[in-house]
Amino acid sequence: MLNKQENIVKVQRDKASGLTLVELMITVAIVAILAAVAYPSYTNYVVRSNRAEAPRELVRLANLQEQLFVDSRVYTENLSDLGVGTTAIYTTPSQHYKISSKVVGSTFTLTAQAQGAQATNDVSCIKMTITDTGKKAPITCWEG
Repeated sequence: MLNKQENIVKVQRDKASGLTLVELMITVAIVAILAAVAYPSYTNYVVRSNRAEAPRELVRLANLQEQLFVDSRVYTENLSDLGVGTTAIYTTPSQHYKISSKVVGSTFTLTAQAQGAQATNDVSCIKMTITDTGKKAPITCWEG
């Protein structure tokens, strides 16, 4: 008799342990909603993280330009003269930006131009600049 009751309990437990199709669909719907909310936030985070490289490199190159000016009384359009790379246009380490220099008289403007996916995903900050006076544009791109 005890053996028969154990079998009944086991059959009932086996029936209750499976997932129904409705439960599975609810789970899939919840995961889809979470992904729909999280993915755009994640891509925005990646774009802003990549953007941080441009101001950092622009300030670094501006400092090197000033150091060159102190040493030789001239700025350079060829960024390899600053000891960064071998070409006139400097590509940032992650290759998200190319930085060029424009010299007019005793002034310079460094421009970082977004490349590839960064240019596609960060349309409001495709181009960032800094001058010899420290003027930064567009200012919204320089603020975290």
